[in-house]
Amino acid sequence: MEYEITGGSFPVVICTLQQGETMKNETGAMAYMTSGMNMDTNTGGGLLKGLGRALSGDTIFLNFFTAQNDGEQVAFSACTPGKIMPIRLDGSNTIIGQKNAFLAAENSVDVDIHFRNKLGSGIFGGEGFILQKFSGTGMVFLEIDGEVIEKDLAPGEKLLVDPGHVAAMEETVDFDIERVKGAKNILFGEGLFFSRVTGPGKVWIQTMPISKLAEAIIPFIPQNNDS
Repeated sequence: MEYEITGGSFPVVICTLQQGETMKNETGAMAYMTSGMNMDTNTGGGLLKGLGRALSGDTIFLNFFTAQNDGEQVAFSACTPGKIMPIRLDGSNTIIGQKNAFLAAENSVDVDIHFRNKLGSGIFGGEGFILQKFSGTGMVFLEIDGEVIEKDLAPGEKLLVDPGHVAAMEETVDFDIERVKGAKNILFGEGLFFSRVTGPGKVWIQTMPISKLAEAIIPFIPQNNDS
């Protein structure tokens, strides 16, 4: 499988498949496909697995696209302004992503749910208790809100991030929360909690979570005043 990401702030990934190769995606993300591509829709491992993905913000059903000939194409588009981030899994690197991170992947990539094992990080960490986990081998494409910044943390190295800005991280990274110090900082600054990530491993930070984008737009939306 070969791929090209294009489209700027409204990106699309175009995947070129050889005969017999399969891509899968969440339903609704396919932009176009060539006529020699066969599409099949199912839960991707049974009803329970589909329900698990739904809990992590994805859809119950997945679409599977299999090339009937060499050179067939299928394109997947992001649903919000931002980036499509390609990650190659080699069987040893498991990625934990935010809710709704999954866009598409090769069929050899396993898409599952991931539970945060700390109460505080689930309540105040910005994305809830249930996240998405990507393992196996092959390419996976994640949706990122805004631009993306990659940080490679050394063992024990810590980074404080505003909740909601952690888009994805390697499974080796520890995720927790830390209370903001100082009453003025809490009342007039960045809120009550930071997300604290501790290495080793990579962390991908998104610059404009869709929740903050929505907050920024709401004041400019005309309101209907019923008299």
